[in-house]
Amino acid sequence: MTETPGLDPAALTDWWQRTLPESAPLAGPLSATLIAGGKSNLTYRVSDGQQSWVVRRPPLGHVLATAHDMSREHRVIAALADTGVPVPTAYAFCDDLDVLGAPFYVMADMPGTPYRSSAELAKLGPERTRAISTAMVDVLIALHGVDTHVVGLADFGRPEGFLTRQVRRWKKQLDASHNRELPAAEELHRRLAETSEAADAAAASRIGIVHGDFRLDNLLVDDDDRPTAVLDWEMATVGDTLTDLALLVVYGRLAVLLPGSVTDVSAAPGFLSETEIIDRYAAARDVDAPDLGFHLALASFKLATIVEGIHFRYLQGQTVGEGFDGIGAGTVPLLEAGLASLDHH
Repeated sequence: MTETPGLDPAALTDWWQRTLPESAPLAGPLSATLIAGGKSNLTYRVSDGQQSWVVRRPPLGHVLATAHDMSREHRVIAALADTGVPVPTAYAFCDDLDVLGAPFYVMADMPGTPYRSSAELAKLGPERTRAISTAMVDVLIALHGVDTHVVGLADFGRPEGFLTRQVRRWKKQLDASHNRELPAAEELHRRLAETSEAADAAAASRIGIVHGDFRLDNLLVDDDDRPTAVLDWEMATVGDTLTDLALLVVYGRLAVLLPGSVTDVSAAPGFLSETEIIDRYAAARDVDAPDLGFHLALASFKLATIVEGIHFRYLQGQTVGEGFDGIGAGTVPLLEAGLASLDHH
């Protein structure tokens, strides 16, 4: 049996047979394979030899509960089950630390591909790529159309002052990765901080479920180009929904600003342009596109902070693998793009 740090198949099997005898009966003992691991939440595929499911738990070692809250992930997925948002079936949440040593939850193993690169999409051709990117936007529209009160998520976040807290949070993160002078960062933060309260006041009509990291590779797409599930809900909350749209747009800019980074799907022939994404979303959600200036700037600041954090860890010798030596070159272009967004809008 494959060794799976953080998951004891025998202990999980025993808990499973006591907890899920009817909704997910087992044909035999469970085996497990680690799908994704690291400093983010750990994801495993477990199987009884006939069927498979997915188990999610926090990283090994000491972690902040607020950053890896399994109950929140499980709660939002379960709440969205009967909406138009594709999510895996959530089977159970367990907070008994005697089972796996940490809280975890079980969800369905959904079919589909998480497209991460323009090369993957190019193989499909422009028409399918356009259909997939259009469906991606439509999923975001559906998510932001969910009534939090109807699905029981009205208390899932603190929408008041949401944008102001976001500005403060990412500045704190940037300060923690300080290794060089970044005048553009100071200027962008100053301008965001000066206008965040006004932006919060204008956001009252846009409060809804925020995924927090919505992009194409967090969406499973089947062979018919239909989305089957939105994944990675660890940053989900209730707040200004335009932050999701803006982050999606800025992720699209990485193909030019930082080639070879986390995603370059926007460079694939047929992929919706930035303007097409914004216009499609704006028409469906009745949002005035020019109002995106603050949100695009905030999204740029957020990604610049993340990139600078990776660059800082590379300088400290704390990254594993190749491809980190040039990532720091993306920080300033992202910051400058954020300033340009404020100027343009």
